[in-house]
Amino acid sequence: MIKLKSLPQSPESGLQKLGWNWMLGTDTTPYLVKDVVVVDEESATSLYEAAATLYDMFIEAGQYAIDNQLFKEMGISENLIELIKLSWEEDRNVHLYGRFDLAGGFDGQPVKLIEFNADTATCLPETAVVQWAHLKTNNEDDSQQFNTLYETLVKQFQYIKLVNSDMTASILFSTMRGYPEDDTNVNILSEAAKEAGFDADFAYVDEVEFSQEGIFKQDPSGNGDFIRFDFWFKLVPWEYIGGEEPDLAATLTDIVKNRKAVVLNPAYTLLFQSKYILKILWDLYPYHPLLLQTERHPITHKKSVSKVLFGREGANVSILEKGGEVLEKVDGDYEEQKKIYQEYVEFPTDADGFSYQAGVFYAGEPCGLGFRRGGKILDNTAQFVGHIVE
Repeated sequence: MIKLKSLPQSPESGLQKLGWNWMLGTDTTPYLVKDVVVVDEESATSLYEAAATLYDMFIEAGQYAIDNQLFKEMGISENLIELIKLSWEEDRNVHLYGRFDLAGGFDGQPVKLIEFNADTATCLPETAVVQWAHLKTNNEDDSQQFNTLYETLVKQFQYIKLVNSDMTASILFSTMRGYPEDDTNVNILSEAAKEAGFDADFAYVDEVEFSQEGIFKQDPSGNGDFIRFDFWFKLVPWEYIGGEEPDLAATLTDIVKNRKAVVLNPAYTLLFQSKYILKILWDLYPYHPLLLQTERHPITHKKSVSKVLFGREGANVSILEKGGEVLEKVDGDYEEQKKIYQEYVEFPTDADGFSYQAGVFYAGEPCGLGFRRGGKILDNTAQFVGHIVE
């Protein structure tokens, strides 16, 4: 059972001061809540160690996928294969950060991998700043959190700068227009990059110019010049670039191949993002205590969950009874994609029956914990809940 502690000061006033009003949501249930999850040292350690172990397993699974040319099975478009291999083989293409979604970890229940958001993970401001500020405004000990996310991102940017010392430390951050929460996630990354010694700038992806010579933004002074950046971070999914922007996929392949720019997160993170990798992990590590059985076809003898390969925020997820009867489902825009089937596991719940999924950020090491709570399938209506380690 999840134990909660209610803090009298909500995170909202602090957020308004920061200009993060989007987090307050327009839904009837606010996105952020006064509660925090009480996590004991043992649970915090088990979640930390799970993320560290899983990352090493994902590296093995990624190599296996490349060696066995499993791109088609993984739903990866052909126009990204060369770039994936290039970025995988060149150690200077560092994976900046991702987020593991995990079940279990409480009351002696084993931690289980749900999936890995390796390419365009969000919840950065909530995890790095908001839950920390929530403790602080309530005069709690703000060090009582599994949360070094911001500091670890700074260190990751320093490392990326170090291993790419042939490049100028100039980075352009981009999101797609119309997603204010993405802009806020990128703001956190931009601040971390600046602290690590980068010159950082922002442009929506439709304002960025790509050519064989690199990645550019028009000079805002209006003199017609373009500013070139040696690093580009895009909160734009790789599968979207491969499927919807084939010319951009080709240009980025040339840019990376010719060391005209470093792209973050690297293209190989698409291997980790595809939920087919859950099947590869199960094949490589059958019955591993951190894994749930995952197959290409319905699992008829167990309750299971069907997921599309590149769905997000619970879209097109169904919970299936042993015989295949749909018990619960969330609709979405990804119905035409291939599916995988993962053994069902109960999330930890609180006294009101809400389910809790742990999110553990990984940026070279596990570095931050936050929770999303909602129904049996956590979709885009789920709330973010901070935590305190006691």
